[in-house]
Amino acid sequence: MKKKTIKIMVALILYLFAMLINFENELINKGIFIVSYIIVGFEILKKAIRNIFRGKVFDENFLMAVATLGAFGIGEFPEAVAVMLFYQIGELFQSYAVDKSRKSIASLMDIRPDFANVYRNDKIEKVSPDDVKIGETIIVKPGEKIPLDGIIVEGKTTLDTKALTGEAMPKGASEGDEVLSGCININGVIKIEVKKEYGESTVSKILDLVENASSKKSKSENFITKFAKYYTPIVVIIALILAVIPPLVISGAEFSDWLYRALSFLVVSCPCALVISIPLSFFGGIGGASKMGVLVKGSNYLEALSNTEIAVFDKTGTLTEGVFEVQKVNPVGVSRYELLKVAAYAENYSNHPISKSIKQAYNEEIDEKQIINYEELSGRGIVAKIGEQNVLVGNEKLMQEKQINFEKCNEIGTIIYVTIEEKYAGYILISDKIKEDAKLTIESLKKNNIKQTVMLTGDKKEVGESVAKELGIDKVYAELLPADKVQRVEELLKTKSQKGKLAFIGDGINDAPVLTLADIGIAMGGLGADSAIEAADIVIMTDEPSKIIKSIKLSKKTMRIVKQNIVFAISVKILVLILAAFGLSTMWQAVFADVGVSIIAILNALRALRIKNIK
Repeated sequence: MKKKTIKIMVALILYLFAMLINFENELINKGIFIVSYIIVGFEILKKAIRNIFRGKVFDENFLMAVATLGAFGIGEFPEAVAVMLFYQIGELFQSYAVDKSRKSIASLMDIRPDFANVYRNDKIEKVSPDDVKIGETIIVKPGEKIPLDGIIVEGKTTLDTKALTGEAMPKGASEGDEVLSGCININGVIKIEVKKEYGESTVSKILDLVENASSKKSKSENFITKFAKYYTPIVVIIALILAVIPPLVISGAEFSDWLYRALSFLVVSCPCALVISIPLSFFGGIGGASKMGVLVKGSNYLEALSNTEIAVFDKTGTLTEGVFEVQKVNPVGVSRYELLKVAAYAENYSNHPISKSIKQAYNEEIDEKQIINYEELSGRGIVAKIGEQNVLVGNEKLMQEKQINFEKCNEIGTIIYVTIEEKYAGYILISDKIKEDAKLTIESLKKNNIKQTVMLTGDKKEVGESVAKELGIDKVYAELLPADKVQRVEELLKTKSQKGKLAFIGDGINDAPVLTLADIGIAMGGLGADSAIEAADIVIMTDEPSKIIKSIKLSKKTMRIVKQNIVFAISVKILVLILAAFGLSTMWQAVFADVGVSIIAILNALRALRIKNIK
């Protein structure tokens, strides 16, 4: 940007110098104009020639080159330089706007730093991946991203490799298998011997997702791309006809006059106001969202958000704090201490809020050498061997699946049942807290024309219904496994209108399939599992449900700006195109219709970065 600004300033000074001082020798004036033009326009001419050889003839560089060189050909030196100067000023505004959005997006990076759990001196240390050396052993728990390339030396698991390969099918991995950084560990604890130093940061990965969002274009952007593809060659043909036919068929018509009209027509016809401002509006919206702590992975998702009709929520960690506390420990045939200890050991490697609450209640150091086998059963619980004892820790479904004779607990809250050597050992009652802004979020969604709010949870029916009633949610489906959630979302997708969209908001490992299935997948990024964040289209980095309504409002604001720019740019262009064809507009008016409209549209697009009025 600095280099481009200096070029424009030098060219502008030379241009004004030639305009204000009339040298006796006219060649000196023309020479200064040509030097000014070369400084500011050489890059455009170079791009136009290069694109012609690549088969991309009819773009804005070609139009600018033909129009300005044609203006030189008919002796309009000041206008030729002015067209290129104003075009480059418009490009500078675009660069500034993109840079401003990029900085807003980069500010997200301080929220979720990556880490590695490395074995050192018989202890696990949480360190930066940069600090891990080749040959050291790291441990990766379920839901965590593998931070470094290496080989599994202990344990087996299933890996989500979608971020690297694009393949949705999870891949099994066990001892001796090579694993790559960026994969998500789904269900087993694995130990990895590091084979490569840390090379890829979260910052560069997320920035790459956003900056390459052109691969996920919105419908509006696709429309503009197709529009420019057909529109540009048509106006070039019309301009050619305008320059050649009238002088041949109209008596007294001068070729230079009609050539000037044709060149003005070409300058006006350049679709850069649309081609630049529409993607920039979306990029501004993405930048504005990032200021709020919301990462949008593509402009298509930002556009889809404005058409949301159904909002589907996970419960734990999404509408509730996910900060569980043990309310009751009810042992059967063992002591309270032993029940809590066995549960804490079994839950040691899990990142789930319920696991954390049990470990917090136990509040003693855990000897990980006693945990021999460990497997997390998605939506049910944990199977582990603690010392010499086989232990099950999980919900009612796990007890029924393993055919355990247990006493069902009907208290409101999350019930964790425990068995030791296939004998029922009691239960632990854990309760969660509803997030402060959860109720306001549901109320605001209904005020903003969301037709239906739904909650899906794997928790007990009584707990789910209690939370839904308190928040005012329309429908609740409880005691669901991941496959059940997928089924419910498939059913809900059939109920929306053709234009309407379904947004799913979740945070857990078992939410990843539903986040992918929904029209818009929104993940809670602060507490959320990496697999959920990878699968989501939008990530709320601050874990506040109220950011959903703010994101929808920002999406609608961005779409208003996009529509304003489309209507404004096309209307002005059509008007000045007609005037240019009839010789009623000068090259200066053509410059305004092209670059002036672009600058106004770009300034309008920058409004998407403003989030102060979004509440």
